[in-house]
Amino acid sequence: MKEHNYNAFTIAQKQFDDVAQNIDLEPAARALLREPGKEIHITIPVKMDNGTTQVFKGFRIHHNDARGPAKGGIRFHPEETVDTVRALSMWMTWKCAVVDIPLGGGKGGVICDPREMSLGEQERLCRGYVRELSKNVGPVIDVAAPDVMTNSQHMLWMLDELETIYGGHYPGAITGKPVGMGGSLGRNEATGYGVVYTVREALKVLGIDIKNTTASLQGFGKVGKYAASLYQQLGGKIVAVSSWDVHDKKAYTFRNLKGICIEALIEISNGYGTIDKQKAVDELDCEILAGDDWIKQDVDILLPCALENQITKENVKQISKQVKIIAEGANGPTTPEADAVIKQRGIFMIPDFLCNAGGVTCSYFEQVQCNMNYYWGLDEVLTKLDIKMTDAFHAVHKLAMKKELYMRDAAYGIAIKRVADAVKLRGWI
Repeated sequence: MKEHNYNAFTIAQKQFDDVAQNIDLEPAARALLREPGKEIHITIPVKMDNGTTQVFKGFRIHHNDARGPAKGGIRFHPEETVDTVRALSMWMTWKCAVVDIPLGGGKGGVICDPREMSLGEQERLCRGYVRELSKNVGPVIDVAAPDVMTNSQHMLWMLDELETIYGGHYPGAITGKPVGMGGSLGRNEATGYGVVYTVREALKVLGIDIKNTTASLQGFGKVGKYAASLYQQLGGKIVAVSSWDVHDKKAYTFRNLKGICIEALIEISNGYGTIDKQKAVDELDCEILAGDDWIKQDVDILLPCALENQITKENVKQISKQVKIIAEGANGPTTPEADAVIKQRGIFMIPDFLCNAGGVTCSYFEQVQCNMNYYWGLDEVLTKLDIKMTDAFHAVHKLAMKKELYMRDAAYGIAIKRVADAVKLRGWI
């Protein structure tokens, strides 16, 4: 469910302003950190397979790089907006800071629909995007990664174009690459697994056994699939999954109150998370509900793992009284109005830039491995990821308990202070 007047950047700024006021952040730091430090707007001409040339609009935005090179994904989406990219770049700054990795916040996007483009057209778009940005990306400037509707192949095309331009190998310039081509083991699992690591720790502090819990999931793409899979491995039961159908251009919720076998659901879904409806009914005994019905389920945990602006003032009242935890696998899924209701109800919130920080953490691991030209095994990557996410969760939870803060406010307090301190130490303010 979306509000027509939703603006992600306005929300990101409001979240920042509220916390900045509460922690008494000095005016110069407020003025600097509530705006992106650099914006690049580009147009990308692409030769289409039918012989025509289509011009796509793209963006790359750096919010703040006081703690290290800008870091952030590149989204391909037909409804992409510059304000969304601005917000995501700001959230990425806080995300890197809250898990304490030496990177800043950046984000990129192209207004396009890769689902309606051939592989050749997608490759030419990727290469054109990098050509336009080649002077502003690199391992010590800005490190890109995959995001919504981009993948490891897109990243490798981008890296190849960048290396062609500069005449060398710079694998640390772009992360999320295929394993064997500079990519890290565990990168596919990282964001979804990180979500569940934080859920696991939240259940511990609440005194709840994960094996006695149920969950409803929105989004069955890169984040949702792995989050659901690990949650099920740990003993939890997924009873509802909402996913976007690329053919019908609408979402559906698949529900089985006895529990959905996630591995079987993955087998009947495609790379964009579209689930075969007939097979879900025939093979997995699912009933098919409206796409927004995921939020209405009587479960212990809600896992919004799709896009921003999904829990709003209109549908927040539909959240069951049984829900104990909301874990934001997506970026910005909850509007401030809905957040106030969730806070008032006492639902344990794991905020997005903490909950889904596993992706950027593993991207950082990939960058480190590329720069060393030495790669770790899967168990080592996931162990390091678990440690980072667990430590970050408990640092935020400790502050929340000490100051009697909402988890989102505590996470913001830690992240903003770390970035503000870096800005001051550099002498920028």
